[in-house]
Amino acid sequence: MANEDAVRATNDDAAQCKRFAVERGYWEDPYISLLTTKGQARHAPEINRGYYARVSAMRTCIQRFIKLTDCKCQIINLGAGFDTTYWLLKDQQLSPKNYVEVDFAMVTSRKCHQIRRNEMLLKSIAGEDGEVKMSKTEIHATDYHLVSANLRSLEEVKGKLTESGIDTALPTLFVTECVLVYVDTESTNKVLKWIADSFPVALFLNYEQVNMTDRFGQVMIDNLKTRDCVLMGVEACTSMDSQKHRFTSQGWQGADGMDMSQIYKCLPDIHRIEHIEFMDEKELLDQLLSHYCIVWAWKDPHDLGLCDMTFT
Repeated sequence: MANEDAVRATNDDAAQCKRFAVERGYWEDPYISLLTTKGQARHAPEINRGYYARVSAMRTCIQRFIKLTDCKCQIINLGAGFDTTYWLLKDQQLSPKNYVEVDFAMVTSRKCHQIRRNEMLLKSIAGEDGEVKMSKTEIHATDYHLVSANLRSLEEVKGKLTESGIDTALPTLFVTECVLVYVDTESTNKVLKWIADSFPVALFLNYEQVNMTDRFGQVMIDNLKTRDCVLMGVEACTSMDSQKHRFTSQGWQGADGMDMSQIYKCLPDIHRIEHIEFMDEKELLDQLLSHYCIVWAWKDPHDLGLCDMTFT
């Protein structure tokens, strides 16, 4: 079983990498500095560009889903960490009817603490009625819920989503970023099958490792092992086909995806970000991007267009 403390530490690393890239000017996010501390380490240009590609592509997909549903939808972020998407969507007037974030209690307690002490974060959640229920590890407001649960316990996840007012009749977007790879295949399959069985209209966006059977992939696995991070779900990260099969085998209507090296070339702001800092080892960036992907799976009986994703 993966060491949960080590897995939680990957959230801190990702948040600090995002904050560093934001401070370097790769993208704008006024909220990341309110949720995470400033890291001590500098990050190489290929890491910053990789995070830019990840954030830009995921934002584009999320916004597309919201626009396709005319905001009459809900978003569930599984393993949300210190993600800031809720606040950014609010600024863009693209808020869904309900937004739920799920993570370990040790992560949600820290996020609760930061939200409680930052008026900018708390004010957005409170909305017009100003009603916010907060505990040490959870927050419940009109359209925002932060709850603690372990993805290995489907019943716990289902219970917390019910408490958060999830409406299975609404089009629902599920988001995971480097989460399922730390969960054993059996537990992941249970979650994916339950979603497919319970939500008539749904889109699942998964950002994760891919092509992990080559030498570069093995180095990534070995590096994480030294930090006591065992990739329990790495079997699904063998190829793009295995990534898609993970969903279609559990009852999803269809699945598609692209690796990040393909997506990177589609992003609209590449000329600008490639001039932020010099990078002399483009081959390393290509290797890194080719070992991550975004996969989207859908249930779309009304042909809203959930199967089509563009990154421009």
